[in-house]
Amino acid sequence: MPAEALSRTAPADVRTPSPAELRTAMGRFASGVTVVTGHDEEGPAGFACQSFASVSLEPPLVLFCADHRGRAWPRIRATGRFCVNVLAAHQTEVCARFGSSRGRKFDGLDWRLSRWGAPALPGVLLRVHASVDSVRAAGDHDVVLGRVLELDTPGEEPPMIFYRGGFDLGRDTAPQGAGTGPALPPVWGPGDRWG
Repeated sequence: MPAEALSRTAPADVRTPSPAELRTAMGRFASGVTVVTGHDEEGPAGFACQSFASVSLEPPLVLFCADHRGRAWPRIRATGRFCVNVLAAHQTEVCARFGSSRGRKFDGLDWRLSRWGAPALPGVLLRVHASVDSVRAAGDHDVVLGRVLELDTPGEEPPMIFYRGGFDLGRDTAPQGAGTGPALPPVWGPGDRWG
């Protein structure tokens, strides 16, 4: 297509998707699920996060995105270090616990403080210990670039996969909310923020 045919403005009949429409559409992208943790003078903090990726092998960098409205992320950011705990398929209760804005997330959980100063969760597939390299605001989230300090790979089980609002890939042709696998835990509400 010739460059002159391209326009930087959207056609008049194009409408920007609403947050709900974008969330539903992005639910068609299957992703793993993590819990990002940190520890400060108030104690442990953490949140469920599905926007996690490897960025660079040399130097070793990862990224995740955290909601500005979340309560855990500002505490973790202030410490400068975090741990990304990659969840296994059987850890839906852990995901529900850290995906909700309610409750004390670490109560009754057999976690340990890593030598890097962030909570290491039990039963996970991978722990990525990292320091905050940079943070960039992007709409209602922060894009966090982390420098990897150490890796723990304790688990060999299947990963937790989040797809179309649930944790079951068998629902690939079913509308959101349908299917045979577990749906979003009922403890999540409209005010819950992953971050």
